[in-house]
Amino acid sequence: MIEIENVRKSFGNLEVIKGVSMNVARGEVVSVIGGSGSGKSTMLMCINGLEPIDSGRILVDGVEVHAKGTDLNKLRTNIGIVFQQWNAFPHLTVLENTTLALRKVLGKSRAEADEIAIKQLEHVGLGDKLKVYPSKLSGGQQQRMAIARALSMSPKYMLFDEVTSALDPQLVGEVLDTMRLLASEGMTMIVVTHEMAFAREVSNRVAFFKDGLIHEIGSPKQIFETPERPETAAFLKSVL
Repeated sequence: MIEIENVRKSFGNLEVIKGVSMNVARGEVVSVIGGSGSGKSTMLMCINGLEPIDSGRILVDGVEVHAKGTDLNKLRTNIGIVFQQWNAFPHLTVLENTTLALRKVLGKSRAEADEIAIKQLEHVGLGDKLKVYPSKLSGGQQQRMAIARALSMSPKYMLFDEVTSALDPQLVGEVLDTMRLLASEGMTMIVVTHEMAFAREVSNRVAFFKDGLIHEIGSPKQIFETPERPETAAFLKSVL
């Protein structure tokens, strides 16, 4: 499980996370919704250890992410993260992009890395794009490549940071379908998203972020149909 306990995080004088607590159980999908600047994406970066925290604790399977003795590289093999931008190496093919971390971080042989990567690229519908360069892919295909790259490390958890926000509307569906597939297979996921239909359909729980705090967390039915906090209701009215 992922355990977030009273976490605070500031950038200079700006406090962006103001005492957030939340647990995510294995096999659960939690969607995080809220306006821009509410702290959602920063929270994901803190879970993965990409950003330090000022106070509180984050534990992944009992390992404290920000403790001095924690091997973050080892920890991150269990926590895949996919960003808004896919960050592919333009001079490497789809297959080479996907195998790079397997070979450089996990020390896999080229043959073993290729086998793992091909399986994951086929999994996300890119089995026919192995020798293609990223510039020849659509935005949706590039984002699916990024998902395959993360999955190749065999993570227990997947973090998604508004992965469809930079895509043209017609490309959003193919990425969401890939995420639906992962959810149906039992992948534990925290999904920062503006796609309300996806959050409502796929999530076990939905958390509403505002001003660095979780104002409300509950089942999709409860959050979308009978929100308890006026802030939640006002946000949903503005986006639905």
